[in-house]
Amino acid sequence: MQKKNPILKQLALLLSWLPFAAAVHADGLAVGQPAPLFQLKAQDGTEFNLAARKDIGWTVLYFYPKAGTPGCTKQACAFRDAIQVIRNNNAEVYGISTDEVQSLLAFHQEHKLSFNLLSDPDAKVTDAYGVKMPVIKMAKRWTFIIDPSLVIRQIDDDVDPALDAQKVAEQLKKLQAEK
Repeated sequence: MQKKNPILKQLALLLSWLPFAAAVHADGLAVGQPAPLFQLKAQDGTEFNLAARKDIGWTVLYFYPKAGTPGCTKQACAFRDAIQVIRNNNAEVYGISTDEVQSLLAFHQEHKLSFNLLSDPDAKVTDAYGVKMPVIKMAKRWTFIIDPSLVIRQIDDDVDPALDAQKVAEQLKKLQAEK
């Protein structure tokens, strides 16, 4: 029987935590900083430009790994079901993934979503927000709340897909009461 090298065992343990360590920081983005501006295509092929949201209302950007997967479906349907409460708080929701527009359209139609999904196929926006998974071109599940001045007011990196929409609605009320 061969003995395992204790140094290799420790290295393997350390490397297993690497994805979690990367999830702790949003590449320098922090509450109070301007949101990185971007332009992406929505599920219907129209262009969305974050800069056009300035002074219009609050913006919720939720990044998710892949349309059609169980967690992403739960999260999207929860936002669909809570969209009126969120809109009553002067906010609009946008889901962002690295899926192609055609995949987002099918997902949007299948689940009768009432907000836009945005396609980031080259992961540039996902990377700019610090939510790109290491090695693969996929987003981590993070949610950003951005005020009408396009300043980040909340970053949630511990998202429960089923509860995210409810949490966002509560945070919007709290954040707006503070302003």
